[in-house]
Amino acid sequence: MAFISQASGYWFLIIFGICMILVTYFFSKWKNYKGQQTKDSFLVANRKVGWFVGGASIAASWIWAPALFVSVQMAYQKGIAGIFWFTVPNVVALLIFAFLAPKIRDKLPAGYTLPQYIKHKLKSNRVHKVYLFPYFLYQLMAVTVQLFAGGGLVSLLTGIPLTIVMPILAIIALTYTLISGLEASLVTDFVQLAMIFTIGAVILPLVWSTAGGSAAIHAGLGGLAGIRNMFDPGVAFSFGIVTSIGLIAGAISDQQYWQRSFAIKKQKLEKAFLFGAVLFAIVPIALSTLGFLAANPALGISLAAGVDVSMIGVQTVAQLLPGWALFLFVVMLLCGLSSTLDSGLSAASSLWVTDVSKSKFGKGAVSSARKAMVGIMVLGLSVALGALYIPGFGLKHLWWVFNTIAACVMVPTVLSLYWKKLDERGVFWGVLTAFVIGIPLFIYSNIINNATWIVASTLFIVGVSTLFCLVLKKRENVKLVV
Repeated sequence: MAFISQASGYWFLIIFGICMILVTYFFSKWKNYKGQQTKDSFLVANRKVGWFVGGASIAASWIWAPALFVSVQMAYQKGIAGIFWFTVPNVVALLIFAFLAPKIRDKLPAGYTLPQYIKHKLKSNRVHKVYLFPYFLYQLMAVTVQLFAGGGLVSLLTGIPLTIVMPILAIIALTYTLISGLEASLVTDFVQLAMIFTIGAVILPLVWSTAGGSAAIHAGLGGLAGIRNMFDPGVAFSFGIVTSIGLIAGAISDQQYWQRSFAIKKQKLEKAFLFGAVLFAIVPIALSTLGFLAANPALGISLAAGVDVSMIGVQTVAQLLPGWALFLFVVMLLCGLSSTLDSGLSAASSLWVTDVSKSKFGKGAVSSARKAMVGIMVLGLSVALGALYIPGFGLKHLWWVFNTIAACVMVPTVLSLYWKKLDERGVFWGVLTAFVIGIPLFIYSNIINNATWIVASTLFIVGVSTLFCLVLKKRENVKLVV
């Protein structure tokens, strides 16, 4: 059921795209590149990003489909416990980088990617190749999820087919990111975050007021499950453990944040990530109120048949507020999705240039980075279109699967920064075992929808990758005295 005409939907997408492209273009002109972009300017913004812009970009790139849609869905389905176990691990994931980012800058000051550091640290080509798989896959899935969620949103509201909407969103993000790489992502992140907070400050109070204020929110605080205990053991086990591991692993295995770790001024890294974590936390907490309202039976909010439950927040705004307010809300959501979409393109390009094509200078590196952006976008769009034909497949499934893949390298990555005895044998066999056994087990557990198996398979992935690192550690050099 469309809330906005298809014609209005097309105009909306055109105007949104033009605005983002113009912002990036004029920023690029202001920087006065005149075709002289370098590898450092395109991939790490010359390593001169300040804490304020850097922190805003960190928050904006973490405000993606799960933060905008799954957060509301969890509040709607599992109440205050659901949003607690969604928000806290998300914030912790960013706060961890206040420690990790300065550490990697100390060890590899002129670096670009985490896999590059791993190769530098362990002197192992096979570990480097194993690491590239989850790191590229994470960016591929980041692109896929944003297109999947953004396309679903616009299609729901306008009736424009998903097969048309998703390519349009892909072209918009690709066009402005190609202009100046990470710098394009940083400036649009800042603009998009400002729009998210400005529009949210207008729309959300209107929704609360129309619904009946704090009493209406309180009535739905337990969600559909009626759970009002923030620390409910059932939610903590079935959702909290998997989500916590997945989110923290996701951030650690996301080149977007390592790229910003190399781009932000070294002395400003802690401040930038702390600032980004605070900014991020505001968004899912504020949006969760839409889930609580939707769970309030007195308001009669429900989704049409066949619409993914992650769209419940959009349905709440559409049902309670007039069309202009819904239009602004969609702009806000698309800002969040676009910020991660362009960040994913930029991160993938840095992985390609640094770890695959190994282009070292100027135009060659920039050209290679742009080709990588086009490639990852084509692949991401293909996967997003393919996901439409998998019965019962939704946003939450995409999110869980790639976060769990990221968990395979979480512990080895942290150990590489802090543990001198880490050996390439332990990392290689630990990560490989987690991939080959843990991931299929996790996918099967989700297919049969068995919470115990899902948790067990997630813990197995983390445990086995850790165990191999600890057992196959560097050998001590023992001198024999005769």
